[in-house]
Amino acid sequence: MVPLGPEARAVLADLPREDDNPWVIRGKLPGSYITDLQKPWRRIRARAELEDVRIHDLRHSYASRALVLGESLTMIGKLLGHTQVQTTARYAHLARNSIQNAAARITGSIGGNLTP
Repeated sequence: MVPLGPEARAVLADLPREDDNPWVIRGKLPGSYITDLQKPWRRIRARAELEDVRIHDLRHSYASRALVLGESLTMIGKLLGHTQVQTTARYAHLARNSIQNAAARITGSIGGNLTP
């Protein structure tokens, strides 16, 4: 199970489907799904002129964006399907800027109470 936001669901809903196949990315055989994304991914990268982008880089970008938006490492781990907190903790270094911004907001709020 992969949680998807409304924008992602809308993109997937607009993709052409085969009546006899419930899968979003169909396989070569009727009713099957694709099991190896490497060949299609190479074609997608070439068309987008992003030759050095790996599928895993997309997961990393997703996690990074979640951190910038203030999601906790616990929530990001759930979104990525991590079962170990240590796996998600690899993204903690990306949260430094978010942590600094949070500290500035909090101290700014406190400072506002200190000035007459």
